[in-house]
Order: sequence, then structure tokens, then C-alpha cells
Amino acid sequence: MSSIALSAPVLAPRRAWLTDLPVLLVAVVWGASYLAAKGITTTHTVVAVLVLRFALVVPVLVVAGRRRLRALSAAQWRGAGLLGLVLSGIFLLETYGVVHTSATNAGLIISLTMIFTPLAEAAVTRQRPSRSFVAAAGVSVAGVVLLTQGGGFTTPSVGDLLMLLAALARTLHVLAMARTKAVRGADSLSLTTVQLGGALAVFALLATVPGAGDSPWSVAVGFGPGEWAGLLFLSLFCTLFAFFVQMWAVRRTSPSRVSLLLGTEPLWAAAAGMALGGEHLGVPGLLGAALVLTGTTWGRRAADGGGTAPAAARGRTPAGDARRA
Repeated sequence: MSSIALSAPVLAPRRAWLTDLPVLLVAVVWGASYLAAKGITTTHTVVAVLVLRFALVVPVLVVAGRRRLRALSAAQWRGAGLLGLVLSGIFLLETYGVVHTSATNAGLIISLTMIFTPLAEAAVTRQRPSRSFVAAAGVSVAGVVLLTQGGGFTTPSVGDLLMLLAALARTLHVLAMARTKAVRGADSLSLTTVQLGGALAVFALLATVPGAGDSPWSVAVGFGPGEWAGLLFLSLFCTLFAFFVQMWAVRRTSPSRVSLLLGTEPLWAAAAGMALGGEHLGVPGLLGAALVLTGTTWGRRAADGGGTAPAAARGRTPAGDARRA
């Protein structure tokens, strides 16, 4: 890799929590997104819903950050555009996966991102993650298994495979954001705008392909107040807020640390299911929730102490100057 690998800065406890809390909130809204997406999406409306979801966000970002967008270099546009292609793949895989599998399986499989990321980061940097970090991730995964087991497992399906591919794509996206040299020096808002705009272009192009499903216009016309509320939640919180925070945080900490916090997503998915979907969490689920929180806390402490492999460059120039969001 041509990018320069830098060790993660050891954050003071207060500063660490200021970075971690927004990422944890992203995990909360992403956990709730399963219920929201299932409520407004069918097999024939996946692409259309994605077009509508991004079309509500991208124009606002373009208007808000038009001056910063003009300041991007050609290389930064290309780098952010490539990240947008990866992002579009994540959304397609996740949305089709959720439609074709159970929420239980989806929550379990996508959580494997928190294992894939430190392993991939270790492979890229050729340094092993610490035993403490691996053990913490293992505790979290064990908690996810117990947490999601309450709903029962279905026979592995195409949807399960799609969710597994989505977990791998999430890992690629997190590492690419941290290590892509071309996007260094650009502000997070501009990069987020270009990424989401690139993904929207992919979805809009797919919507014109025969057999891709219902058109965005017909889906929009058929939506009622409940569907529009779900779409706005997915657009504003699960898309705009979530990916801006993810890019902001990965520049101030390590990709492994961000993924570990995002790994609590199944916990919040279960909470949303109980509070809004009428689901019940038994003793195994409660134990699983405790293990997820324990593993996440343990992993954070391991990362604070330099317990993970050195992270890829994340928002720092070779001179060590941090870039602001």
C-alpha cells in the first residue's frame, strides 16, 4: 500500500467518549433500520426505495457543502467516487438480504463485520491484533449468537449469503475510508456527499434496467404516511447522520474500534423489535445483550491501550496534522 500507516493516537477518556458516543448512536439507528426497512420494502421495491432514500439526502448535502465540493481535487473526487461504489454495493446487499432472510439471521451475520475488520486490518498492516482485542470481539460475537437465537434460526438462504457479503463489504468500506490516500485533505462533509451521490447514481441507473422492480415514482405515489415516516428515518438518520459520523470517527480512532462499537447493532435491533415490533427477549437473549456490552467495553479499553494492530492512516497527514470534519 502507498498510504502511510500511523499508530492510533491514545485518546484521553473524555475525548474518547466524545468520539464513541456518536458511533454508538449510529449503531442504535442502524439496529432500528431493520424494522424500518422491512416495513417499507419488498422484493420488487428494493432499488426504488434506495433511490428515494438517497434522493432525499444528496440534494441537501450538495446545497449545504457546495463551496467545499468545489475545493475537491480531481483525485479526491475519484477516490470518494470509488468509495461510493463500495457503499452502493453495501446497501444493495443489505437491503436484498433483509428482504430474503429473517431479521435474526441478518442481525447475526452482519455483526461479523467486527471480526472481519480487525482481521483485515491486521493482514494489511502485517501485525497481529492483541489477544485482548480478539478475545473481546469473541465475547461480543458469542453475545450476538445468544441475543439473536431467541428468534430461532432459519435454513441458510440466499439472503444469508447476501448479508455475509454485506459484512465483508462493510469491512472493505471502513478500511478504504481510513487508507485511501486520494481522499486525504478533504473534509468529511464533501466526501460523504460524493459517496452518497455516487451510490444514488448507481441506484438510479439500476432503476432503468428492465426487471429491476417497481419504479421510484410508482413506489413514492403508493406510500402512505407510515411508509414516508420510515423512509425519512432511513434517509436522515440511517444514511446521512450514520455515514457522516462513521467517516468522522474513523479519522480520530481506529477502524477496528469503530467496527467494534458498530458491532452492538444487533443489540439495538433486538431492542427496537421488543419496543416497536412486539418481540420478546428471553434469558439467553438477556445474557447475550450483557456479553455484547461487556465485549464492546473490553475491546474499547484494549484499543485505548494500543491493544489492536496499528490502524491505517485515518485523517492524519504524514506530518501528523489531524483534519477537521
